[in-house]
Amino acid sequence: MDTSLEHLTIALEDVSIHAAAAGPPEGRLLILLHGYPEFWQGWRSQIGPLAEKGFRTVAPDQRGYNLSSKPKGWRAYALKHLTGDVFGIATSLGRERFLLAGHDWGGIVAWSCAMADPSRVERLAILNAPHPAVFKSYILTHPGQMLRSWYMLFMQLPWLPEALFKAGNFRVMTEILARTSRPGTFSEENFEACREAWRQPGAPSAMINWYRALRAGWRWSPGKPAIDIPVKILWGARERFLALELAELSLKQCRDGQLTLLPEAGHWLQHEEPAVVSRELIEFFMQSRRLS
Repeated sequence: MDTSLEHLTIALEDVSIHAAAAGPPEGRLLILLHGYPEFWQGWRSQIGPLAEKGFRTVAPDQRGYNLSSKPKGWRAYALKHLTGDVFGIATSLGRERFLLAGHDWGGIVAWSCAMADPSRVERLAILNAPHPAVFKSYILTHPGQMLRSWYMLFMQLPWLPEALFKAGNFRVMTEILARTSRPGTFSEENFEACREAWRQPGAPSAMINWYRALRAGWRWSPGKPAIDIPVKILWGARERFLALELAELSLKQCRDGQLTLLPEAGHWLQHEEPAVVSRELIEFFMQSRRLS
């Protein structure tokens, strides 16, 4: 089976989306959504193994990131637009239904897609990202989580987050990745690939605007919180940004959910435990084939 990497440009109504893809064109569509501050390469260790199992695996640069469009202003990054991009990608690829996985911010978007139109999302895998309704309630009632999420408030400031992001050839950003992951998780080659993505014109502001758009996100509900489709939650138990209780509370929103804790992994679990994450995703998504 040819699983060589392809690069796609997908024209949507208001943005152009770049994506890396692999696997047979006729395979079941599986969309992988990266988080902040990564881009499609956040899934570099999973694309090949998933493609080898016959999935048409597509990992987009979400709007604002790397080679995708970067519309100006935080309103362009409201959750309704981010979910609309995912459905638009699937439609452009000729698919009504698809499989979906998301990490970090990509997980928030993935949860929201499942709430917005569960008839289109066949199965959902989440990596270290809380259910949006759970997180909204939790952060307002748990000061400890509010402290962990201090950076979300910092991102609301004008120009200063961008200045810190870009300072010293993105030194703070690479240090955060290194400090919050297991030693050796990210190589200098990984960091340079990130820097290249962050150097794209308008990228720092566009990426930060995802956080600024939270002020609109609180007012928009994609649908009922309960998730009826099968859900697999993978959670690095050494997560530094999110309380473990958020994983357990998110599971309670799922009618058919599974939670797997990776005890030696943290927030960047698909990098820290690439083989385990690939195996878990393959096993979960292959079930849809056996049931079809």
